[in-house]
Amino acid sequence: MDPLVPQETVVQGIAASQGIAYGQIFVYIQSDVEVPSYQVDADKRKSEISRFDQALLVTRQQIAKIQAEVEKNLGAEEALIFDAHLLVLEDQALIGETIREFEATGRNIETCFNKISSRYIQAFAEIDDEYLRERAGDIRDVAQRVLQNLLGQAENSLNRLADKRIVAANDISPSDSASIDRSAALAIVTDTGSKTSHAVIVARSMKVPAVVGVRDFTSRVKNGDWALVDGYEGLVILNPSEATLFRYGKIQERKKTFETRLLGANDQPAVTLDGVAVALMANIEKVDEVALVRDYRAEGVGLYRTEFLYLNSQRVPTEQEQFVAYKAVAEGVAPHPVVIRTLDLGGDKPMTGNPGLFPKESNPFMGFRAIRFCLEHQDIFKDQLRAILLASAHGKVRIMYPMISGQEELARANTVLGECMAELKTRGQAFDENIEVGAMIEIPSAAVTVDLLARDCAFFSIGTNDLIQYLLAIDRGNERIAHLYEPTHPAVLRTLKHVVDEAHKRNVPVSVCGEMAGDPVLAPLLLGLGVDALSMSPTWIPTVKYIVRAMTMADARALAAAALALSSPKEIYARCEEFYRTRVTVE
Repeated sequence: MDPLVPQETVVQGIAASQGIAYGQIFVYIQSDVEVPSYQVDADKRKSEISRFDQALLVTRQQIAKIQAEVEKNLGAEEALIFDAHLLVLEDQALIGETIREFEATGRNIETCFNKISSRYIQAFAEIDDEYLRERAGDIRDVAQRVLQNLLGQAENSLNRLADKRIVAANDISPSDSASIDRSAALAIVTDTGSKTSHAVIVARSMKVPAVVGVRDFTSRVKNGDWALVDGYEGLVILNPSEATLFRYGKIQERKKTFETRLLGANDQPAVTLDGVAVALMANIEKVDEVALVRDYRAEGVGLYRTEFLYLNSQRVPTEQEQFVAYKAVAEGVAPHPVVIRTLDLGGDKPMTGNPGLFPKESNPFMGFRAIRFCLEHQDIFKDQLRAILLASAHGKVRIMYPMISGQEELARANTVLGECMAELKTRGQAFDENIEVGAMIEIPSAAVTVDLLARDCAFFSIGTNDLIQYLLAIDRGNERIAHLYEPTHPAVLRTLKHVVDEAHKRNVPVSVCGEMAGDPVLAPLLLGLGVDALSMSPTWIPTVKYIVRAMTMADARALAAAALALSSPKEIYARCEEFYRTRVTVE
């Protein structure tokens, strides 16, 4: 065995997005750079300050380049946000204090700069004035970039990958994923996370393999390492041998043949063997995903996550800016409908450019987020509602509120909506006065009181990701307990059945827009429980349509009835897998 040849190493994680990828690794460095601390020799202190000056210069060049790209692609106004970043690099107080700290302590310049910039960030974050608070975000972004340049690390960015790469990260936040270079990411591997983490949702929408929960993966690899990612079995193979590559090449050929069959079937209607039509819709985050909605023959958009207009912005988008985006989606999917979910910031989706809007919480998933945030910040909420209403004049638009906990909250949201309608009438601007309004069912209290919510809702959409998390008291982002997150838990199935039955008694249709909807093994179970429509990442539609066309609705109802009689989540999932396997052959 040649000691100079890297040995093949297999590591196990959680299979999260199907597919196989082979390529070099790009280790994505999260916002918190690990800063080493050491004493600098007296004879090297002059060169240490020169190193600091060089890092500031390189950072300035990087930001100026980004600013030029933004101005070219998005316009001068959008590029203005980087002026504040450039000003940070000219801040003589910040630079001067860093040098004085270095001269006083003799510690390496990274340690000194990190200490001083952190002090500035904390100070600005605590200021009452909103404009000044935003400076904390500017300083934080610039400081991380300076530290990366000092440490010789790759630029902290996923939107400018140099070439096709497997992205390895501790985790990928929603704000990170909003700017990921979708043409260059071969696969995603994370240290933490679960099957419903945001990195997974992004990977599925990109149709790239993903393996999550590979503990300490980023600490054992470096940029440029070669790896094979198996998103079917949840494996990452470092330095795969020729035999392994050959074997996986054969597997990939069979999978591609099956995918070709899927795409062929996708041109056909989603109708079961016993003649029941099933509505398959798309979940999207960005306007440019409308092309995927059309390409994969979705019957409209069942979930448009609007918070991605906010996540990477240094300011709240205006009513007009939002209208332009919503109008583009409405026109792009016409004549099919688009369900626009109102702002769901908070939890795992804070607005990085406006940290003052989201105070730090010990349990943000159950804290100040989504409709709770909107009802307290009605100026922001109204801008969005008016923009959605204006877009409704250009297509079949529906409004959906997230995180509704009960009828009183729903009534408050509808009151604000009524005020927005009155304001637009005063302006003389057109909108759909009969626009349909619905609610997401993702909090147990909403599921229990769905009969009360049905009085004021034209439709429901079940967000299974959060509903399961809350029902089972499982933090789906915690890798220590991610294995306990079970969509087939009897409590989940009984809750879904209750929601569907109570809604149907009142002639209110129910869809599912959580990740369960795009899982071809679980989709028949949802349909058997009575769900009217499924909404998923566009790329999953062919797979789900294939199983829909290979089954009868009568068999799906029998599957659901059998599942409801079982007590073991694993036994229920095995029953669903058997249902899928007997109707779909991959080989």
